[in-house]
Amino acid sequence: MIDYIKGEIAELTPSYVVIEIGGIGYFINITLPTFSFLGDHTSAKLFVYEAIREDAHVLYGFRLQAERQLFLLLISVSGIGANTARVIMSSYTAQEIQEMIATGNVVALNAIKGIGTKTAQRIIVDLKDKIIKNVGGGEFPSAAVNTHSEQKEEAVSALVMLGFASAASQKVVDRILKDQPTLKVEQLIKLALKML
Repeated sequence: MIDYIKGEIAELTPSYVVIEIGGIGYFINITLPTFSFLGDHTSAKLFVYEAIREDAHVLYGFRLQAERQLFLLLISVSGIGANTARVIMSSYTAQEIQEMIATGNVVALNAIKGIGTKTAQRIIVDLKDKIIKNVGGGEFPSAAVNTHSEQKEEAVSALVMLGFASAASQKVVDRILKDQPTLKVEQLIKLALKML
């Protein structure tokens, strides 16, 4: 099992990073907080969860071990897969998610794309005690502000990678940028996730 990967950043998008080590590029799925953190770096050390399936070996990377632990807790809930857990962790910080679960905030969890009321309740029932016992997570530094077109391109690309239709993603991103043109990419994606 891989615990962490440390190397040079060869490619970085809001939904994945390619880290090169010894001439091999590792494609690692990431969350928006991790993307924000990596934005100013040329190298990285990410704690990894390796999902081994019949048809693929998929890597998920996290800046902190506490983030990875939260991800593992989320995917342990029936009905929550790795991509849904990544959407949840891209919508809020690890600290905010833990607070929502600890306080039983069904409404906030329900606002995340793909999380219905029953799923939100199941997350709270399954994880509340574990979260209260194991408080972790933290805040993340902001990513640098990109130009308007780069913001749109990166946001739409991330949404498409998360499984949303390109045309719908573009419409939502355009609508958000029209009202709030100075948004950072991760904020733009978070808002779009709530609107799609």
